[in-house]
Amino acid sequence: MKEFWHKDGTRSVIASLISILIGLGAGSLLIFIVGLSTPSLGLKSAWEGIRLVFAGVFSTVRDTVGNLTFGFNPSSMGNMLFRAMPLILTGLSVAVAFKTGLFNIGAPGQYLAGTTATLFIALSLPSSEMTLPGIAPTGIPTWVVWILAFLGGMLAGALWGAIPGLLKSLLNINEVLACIMTNWIAANLVTWVFDVSNLKNVVENTKSGYIYKTTVNGVATADMGLDQLFPGSQVNGGILIAMALAVIVYVIFSKTTLGYQLKACGANRYAARYAGIKDKRNIVLSMAIAGSLAGAAGALYYLSGNTEFFWSTYQTLPVEGFNGIPVALLAANHPIGVIFTGLFMSMLDVSGSQLKNLTAYNEYITDVIIAVIVYLSAFSLVIKMLITGRKKRRAAESAATTAEPAPPEPEPGEAPAQVESGKGGEAE
Repeated sequence: MKEFWHKDGTRSVIASLISILIGLGAGSLLIFIVGLSTPSLGLKSAWEGIRLVFAGVFSTVRDTVGNLTFGFNPSSMGNMLFRAMPLILTGLSVAVAFKTGLFNIGAPGQYLAGTTATLFIALSLPSSEMTLPGIAPTGIPTWVVWILAFLGGMLAGALWGAIPGLLKSLLNINEVLACIMTNWIAANLVTWVFDVSNLKNVVENTKSGYIYKTTVNGVATADMGLDQLFPGSQVNGGILIAMALAVIVYVIFSKTTLGYQLKACGANRYAARYAGIKDKRNIVLSMAIAGSLAGAAGALYYLSGNTEFFWSTYQTLPVEGFNGIPVALLAANHPIGVIFTGLFMSMLDVSGSQLKNLTAYNEYITDVIIAVIVYLSAFSLVIKMLITGRKKRRAAESAATTAEPAPPEPEPGEAPAQVESGKGGEAE
């Protein structure tokens, strides 16, 4: 049992749980204060808000007397899985770079690059179900178009992620600065690409700045039976693909030579080079892998067929890319842990929606919770160090009390005492 508590993974989980509990506690305290200070809310409303923060994904409707009811809510559960999909993949993107000693803050730009390539391929290749004005349908199966669009999104993200990797490996330019640059270049490039294309949605309610959904080409991610389990939600097989990619990343880093080399570069780039590992190649490769995962996030999100892409992204960057950072930090960069932290962050998102729909509270309270968790997720490493240091001090104190006392030092001019007869003594 002691060995379990002394494991590095256990300490990482404890640090992450402490960060989450503090964040949830801060949000609950905020709800309590707002409830008591607002006459129209009161203590009952505050208690309802706190319950929704912790279990909003299980909330249903109010009963006939106005009390909150909880149970299996297929719509909320399905939407949670759908929103977790891009978070898992962007979290993996950040985690892969972290393991190689790099900080991939360029996930938003890689996400946009993947989205652009995916939508352009999915809507430009005419399929047998094409309904886009001005483009005649052909005999290309929709599943072929889907595969090409998905792989195109991953490739675009990989190429965009490789740019900071090349700048880091060849010119030693800090990857954070390079990623910030590529983020805003991607945002404006996306705007230009779709601004000059014929893919703008001008049919549905005369929408401005939106791209057609992929369903106009009959292209959409297969439901894989999840629509039956979670009716009324947006969930599809994309969440299963995201989880499968997380498992693949785990296998690569734990079971392959490539994974060992990437981790070696992250531990000490120069020592890895001395050992014969090509550190420059691995830096570029890790950023390309990270970019492909972020590109896959954008591809799967918009290949769902039920989401629209607003192409005027020069005003902001996709939040899914930035939220991948706390997802990776809370998971201690573990690929399997990213699945659970991604689901948790998505659960908070759904809880915010339920808080808005079922109470008088604003959904931004959950944003405060996420903000606190994001801050503490970076601080979780410090918490882990504190836990480790405390255990080391306890172990040192325990060793000091159980150790045998050392023999007394001899006085000056005094011969050392004989410990055992027949040993030592004067020379004959």
